[in-house]
Amino acid sequence: MHSYRNRERSNRPVSPLMRWLRNNVPLAIFLLVAAAGMLAIYLYFNPDPGDATAIVQAVQGESPFNVPLFGGAAADQTTQPTSSGPRIGLIAGHKDSDSGAVCPDGLTEAEINLDIAQRVAISLASRGIASDILAEFDPRLAVYQGDALISIHADSCAEINSSTSGFKIAASPFNDSNLLEQCILQQYYLTTGLAYHAHTITPHMTDYHVFRTIETRLPALIIEVGFMNLDRTLLTSDAHIPADGLVQGILCFLEKK
Repeated sequence: MHSYRNRERSNRPVSPLMRWLRNNVPLAIFLLVAAAGMLAIYLYFNPDPGDATAIVQAVQGESPFNVPLFGGAAADQTTQPTSSGPRIGLIAGHKDSDSGAVCPDGLTEAEINLDIAQRVAISLASRGIASDILAEFDPRLAVYQGDALISIHADSCAEINSSTSGFKIAASPFNDSNLLEQCILQQYYLTTGLAYHAHTITPHMTDYHVFRTIETRLPALIIEVGFMNLDRTLLTSDAHIPADGLVQGILCFLEKK
């Protein structure tokens, strides 16, 4: 009886799967282990539903780490802060162009202009007022956005006569720069004690090239802060005085505008 049953079992057809398993036991075990390992990895690293927002932000580029592999993050092209506070443009006369007037010992107008512009910028910053130091032919001038623009220059170092001391101002004729001119003139005179040389204002000042470059709504002026000969000490060793005169004029303008 037992032998008959054994023969009956041996004569039953074997499925292809079972036949493959019998012939490939090591491979079958490997596949099972691999499948179990993949399932474990999936369950371990699969994010919770609460992480969905972070994933969406990363995919949409809202994550600060979502940048191209090569080249890094794009450079910030913003040259001016988005602050709604006051902003003043300061042209350091002749900057990145030429030396301007030159004294016999090599002192240049350009270095005087830049030094005073930097002092003004620092003083304004201490009062929470933003500013930009611009070059003589700065490409930003054509689209400059600000409350006012002041171009800082110094007068000749030539020894003409005993009256070659003082300052002068010319405002843009293409827009309303009267208030800016009045404030700068008054405060610069009071701060420096220099005489105002209205009779020596030249066409180079009244028709200053920047006036034709900037937007017409921008109040602008050019100032000759003093003569490089007789006013030399004031413009160099005591440069904080003319700088403060400009700052006081700017504060007057911002307060009254």
